This record gives sequence, structure tokens and C-alpha cells, in this order.
Amino acid sequence: MRMPIILAIETSSELASAALLQGDTLLVRESSGVQTHSQTLLPMVQSVLAQADLRLSQCAAIAFGAGPGAFTGVRTACGIAQGLAFGANLPVVSIVTLLAMAEACRAETGKHEVLAVLDARMGEVYWAQYSYVDGWRTVIEPTLSAVADVLPQCKDGLVACGNGFSAYPGEFALQTQIYPWMQQAYAEVMPYAASVARLARTAFAAGHILTAEQAQPIYLRNKIALTTEERLALKAGAAR
Repeated sequence: MRMPIILAIETSSELASAALLQGDTLLVRESSGVQTHSQTLLPMVQSVLAQADLRLSQCAAIAFGAGPGAFTGVRTACGIAQGLAFGANLPVVSIVTLLAMAEACRAETGKHEVLAVLDARMGEVYWAQYSYVDGWRTVIEPTLSAVADVLPQCKDGLVACGNGFSAYPGEFALQTQIYPWMQQAYAEVMPYAASVARLARTAFAAGHILTAEQAQPIYLRNKIALTTEERLALKAGAAR
């Protein structure tokens, strides 16, 4: 059976990426710098399609990292995915960014129990826990909280990943007293379009698709900036 061709985009963090999954071949483009995601993403999409010698209409679906993540980033990915899907009359596959991190962590470490933690700024993190047995299962749903409230269900072989650990090393140093395995967190693992593409192919095969109109970002926070007083209080707390 011929596997579907998936075009995936991911811009929920400071790293923007596009990936084309065709059979066992995965073509990837990446660009760092959150301020330029809207300018760099379409050229990356065009580049992977050109390398594969494919037209957009030959893809089976457009996949995107829906969030949670940077407010502007998840809106950018959703908007571009909708535009591409409208133009080519293709369905959309929405993938949770924390699950994409878990998939990337599994690919790197071989571990099947993953805690994914993404920097949410403002002294908080997005986090979720996943378990893989013939497919991913959500153990703890995506959550927005302070580091002190990252409370995973401990299991044998649980591994942690994501830039939340490098963003708040002091706070997580306290958490490692409760969860010593967090000391070995893979902080470099982030949401990647490659992981979004692999997850989307499975979701597409299972019929988990949306129309372009139905695609929406996943927001866990309404407030996107601290007041001056809140920033000063946060600095004072960190100093203490």
C-alpha cells in the first residue's frame, strides 16, 4: 500500500521547520529566529517540494504543530497550513507540539515514556506526559503551570525533554530532588516538523483530518505578556 505524502510545518518555538515525508524519505528545512518565521516558512516549503520534484497538490495532507507554544508562532503555522490547504484543496492534520517533542525524544533516546516541557515564558512552562505502546497515549494532558507544579506520574524509564529545563535551571534543580531522573533531561529536543510529519501520517491513516476551516491553534494561556510590576516581582523572586 502506498504511503501518503505529508507536508508538515512547525513554528511554535524559536525554531521554524518544514518537512516532506514521502515513503521512507524525509526532507527537512529549518530556520531559527522567531521574528522571521512568517518570511522563511513558505520558501522552506517550496524548497522541500522542489527537491522532491512534487507539486503541493500531490501531497495527501498539510500537517502543522498546533501548539501549545509561542502565541505568534502557533498562529503562523495554523494560518499558513490553512492557506496551503485551501489553495491545493487538501485536508489538514493538527498535531500537538508537546506530542511532537515526545516523538522526537523517542527517536533520539529509544525511550517510550516521555515528559515534554516547553518554555512558556513569564515564569511558566507547557508540559505533558506521554506513553508509547504501539502508538502514543496521553498520560497527562498538555498543561500550563509554574515549574513547581510540573508533577509527572513516575514510571520506570521515564525521560524528560524540552527547553523548559534550560529556561528554568534553578527551578528544575529543586524538582530534581523529587524526580532525580530530570537531571538527565534532553533540553535540546524541541518540536520539529519532521516529528509532526511522522505523527501526521499515522493520524491521516486513522482518518483524523480536518478541513482548512476547522484547523485551529491550541492556546493554554490568554495573557501573553507580564505587566512591569509582575516582571519586577518575578525578578525579585528569582533573586531570593
